[in-house]
Amino acid sequence: MGQRIAFPRPERTTTGHRCAFVLVPLLLLSLLLFSPNGSDAAETLTASGCSVSNVGYLTDLAKEYERRTGIKVLVRGGGSAVGIEDLRSAKVDFAAACRSRSAGDPEDVAFIQVAWDALVFIVHPSNPLSSLSLDNVRSIYAGGTTNWQQLKGPSSTIKVFISRARQGLSGVEASTNALVLKGREPVETPHTLFLASTAIVEQMVESTPEGFATTGYTSARKRRVKMLKIDGVAPSVGNIIQQRYPLKRPLFILLPKHPKPAARQFVDFVLSKDGQQYLRSLNVVSLLDVH
Repeated sequence: MGQRIAFPRPERTTTGHRCAFVLVPLLLLSLLLFSPNGSDAAETLTASGCSVSNVGYLTDLAKEYERRTGIKVLVRGGGSAVGIEDLRSAKVDFAAACRSRSAGDPEDVAFIQVAWDALVFIVHPSNPLSSLSLDNVRSIYAGGTTNWQQLKGPSSTIKVFISRARQGLSGVEASTNALVLKGREPVETPHTLFLASTAIVEQMVESTPEGFATTGYTSARKRRVKMLKIDGVAPSVGNIIQQRYPLKRPLFILLPKHPKPAARQFVDFVLSKDGQQYLRSLNVVSLLDVH
């Protein structure tokens, strides 16, 4: 017969030991609930929207905010229209947009400007072209300029990539129509491709030697693309601030009518001097830089 294993009998446990078994979990729970970072550590914010904002500053800002506060901020792109719709249906706590309010947007959503951006025109790094005029750009979108050779570039068809949301207005498309095309729609050609978000547009230009697109400076500077000058003026933080480079536009964070307190606190941080200086450290044009 095997050796008999003796288990301690419950009735032999002293009253003090029984109390200890109860008090230890309660003590741990109270430490989590009432410690300075306990409630913050359990807080998570979610966001979606403008791909330019997501790539350009929001992902980095979310990591910095978590480092400082313990509050996680989970962000994804998808485009301004996606962010607005997600906010409308309460799928996210806040959204990012790179266009101003337009017809059809929820009236009870606040558009809060947090930074500045500028439209830029991008090509593959192998494209020898370095500068365009706005008239050149309009001609490309109008279907009048279809080969890079017409712009003293290589002899190849221009492949135009355009961000177009499935519903609502893409931030880059809306800004391009307002600032460049003056309300005229791009002409669809066999070499025009409409894509769901600006992030996909940028990725297509990264991999397409004949590619051309409009995007935001804030995200384009992080991509393997060439940003073209406009009439010899390069897109840069300094040129945007000094208004030498045209096509400046605002970047927004959107909040619902009754936001989570944590979401309001996040926006308050972004708007604070400390938050704006952090954006500046990311090479983003902050509100402090433009008066």
